[in-house]
Amino acid sequence: MNAPTPIAGLGELAARYDVLLCDVWGVIHNGRESFPAACAALARYRAEVGPVILISNAPRPHPPIVDQLDSLGVPREAWTRLITSGDATRALLAERGGRVWKIGPDRDEVLYEGLGLTDAGPGDADFICVTGPYDDETEEPADYRDRFLTCVERGLELICANPDIVVQRGDRLIYCGGALAQLYENLGGRSVMAGKPYAPIYEMALRAAEAERGGPIDPRRVLCIGDGLPTDVRGANARGLDVLFVANGIHGGETIGADGLDARVVADLLRREALFANWVTPDLAWSAGAL
Repeated sequence: MNAPTPIAGLGELAARYDVLLCDVWGVIHNGRESFPAACAALARYRAEVGPVILISNAPRPHPPIVDQLDSLGVPREAWTRLITSGDATRALLAERGGRVWKIGPDRDEVLYEGLGLTDAGPGDADFICVTGPYDDETEEPADYRDRFLTCVERGLELICANPDIVVQRGDRLIYCGGALAQLYENLGGRSVMAGKPYAPIYEMALRAAEAERGGPIDPRRVLCIGDGLPTDVRGANARGLDVLFVANGIHGGETIGADGLDARVVADLLRREALFANWVTPDLAWSAGAL
């Protein structure tokens, strides 16, 4: 596979693409603060070129994520629509009904509102739904091992509302729902996911883009932007969409050195995962001078 081409900013690519599907956490904010250069780049693209569809593995429906973006100072001008893994997961949950063992913090309870599901535990649930650890500041996937073994023995399926393994919060990496789903599968259980890199969230995002443009979109003119190899890059590759890899996100500890972007390390990471990115940049910006 060819190594991605380093670019100084989104401005170099704007004329090639009609739509952006852009990751959120790690690209335009880190959970504590937004990245002004990234926000400005997206706002300029939206104003001069076309729609910016934010595509996030947040395990909640998009309205509270809009509030979060506002609180972090991400301007509304920087994006057109927001599609979350929570939006896609609600469609799966609506088909189920029954008793569910909910794993995740209280803030994710909005995912289940209006679906008529009954709370249950590992011993009497019909299925499991994971948004993340109950306490992502202190817990690890191994803390769920014994309870998961009970569920595997009962043949329960796990729905994961956030396929991310880890996410960057400030200067720390914290576990997400995908890490719990990974453990469940390693123990012999079955899991189902609708967020990145899986098809449902991309289908929703592309439908939103078509609605904004008023007609069909040429997939060759859609650019996916993200910092996660197993989610953003893998999801785009599976759909044959071009990728701009933002290196200074969850992989920044490996890809950014004292002299800046290490393109060789980026190429090695992609090769090891059998993935491909067309372009790479340290951080999302319109041009080098905007950082």
